[in-house]
Amino acid sequence: MSLEITIKQIEHSRIFSFDSKNIIFGKVFTDHMFICDFQNGEWQNLRIEPFGKISLSPTLSALHYGQAIFEGMKAFKNEEGEVAFFRPLENHKRLNKTAERMCMPQLPEEIFMEGLQLLVDLDKDWIPSSAGSSLYIRPFMFATDDFLGVKQSETYSFMVYACPVNSYYSHNLKVRIEETYTRASKGGVGAAKCAGNYAAAMYPTMLAQQAGFDQVLWTDGETHSFIEETGTSNVFVITKDAVYTPELTDSLLAGITRKSILTLLEDMGKPIIQKHISITELIDWHTRGQLTEMFVSGTAAVITNIELFSYRGINYAVNASENLLSTELKNMFNDIKMLRIPDKNNWMTHLKTSQTVNS
Repeated sequence: MSLEITIKQIEHSRIFSFDSKNIIFGKVFTDHMFICDFQNGEWQNLRIEPFGKISLSPTLSALHYGQAIFEGMKAFKNEEGEVAFFRPLENHKRLNKTAERMCMPQLPEEIFMEGLQLLVDLDKDWIPSSAGSSLYIRPFMFATDDFLGVKQSETYSFMVYACPVNSYYSHNLKVRIEETYTRASKGGVGAAKCAGNYAAAMYPTMLAQQAGFDQVLWTDGETHSFIEETGTSNVFVITKDAVYTPELTDSLLAGITRKSILTLLEDMGKPIIQKHISITELIDWHTRGQLTEMFVSGTAAVITNIELFSYRGINYAVNASENLLSTELKNMFNDIKMLRIPDKNNWMTHLKTSQTVNS
């Protein structure tokens, strides 16, 4: 470690009350969290503390004006006890891209990676090694000015915490194509991983769930004619001819899992088309028997199949059970993440243990 990071370790670990055979996504958190503060134009006071509540002023800028961003990433442990992160530098790049869009400071790669390494080294015993399990890691940044006024904050906090997880979705998805509400519009912050995007999506998602669906399949904000992404994931459509996924615009989040899937598909020699996919085209593929499968991709969702999409009250069933390309991709991902096969794309960053720090 080249950075000065102070450590205050928890006196009594909570891991002994953790049931690794009964993991509920996002309910149990590891013992520690990494924190640093942006003040006077620089990041300072790098520290690790016991996981717990933080004290906030009611005038906190982030609470009123929404300068809050985050990332989602994972660490994995194989049967031999080796721990590795999946593409953490991509998360760091996307965090800074989002920060730029939200008028927030850039976070140096050194702080991101060394804080991450040290935190996970301290809490590595929390990482489940069972099939489909991992350590979900949440880096996030928020404005901390104690000031009531509409302007970008001058101070910020960056934090990282983690939780052991199983799959986010335990079943295939039923999605409703959304025509009334809009997740993001041209020129907005749809490509940024900021808190407000998710808040705005909650009401239409709730309506879809009340109608018996799992998720909303968002459409473009201008015409509601082209599919974009679901509330948590990017979308892939497989036909007998090619693999399709919506091309990236400033209203879509550039998923790291999405990017990785495209690389795997290229390695497999599959024809890939990134384009605007119209609802009319999607239904036509289904009607003509050309649509073979659909799935979503994301850090939490990994690869999860869509078994049904609905448009204007009509449901369209999609094969989600056998001879699926998504199954092959999912197995490849698992083998790479669990270090079972060569990592020819250098996606896995191994955990460095026994760090030297100030404590």
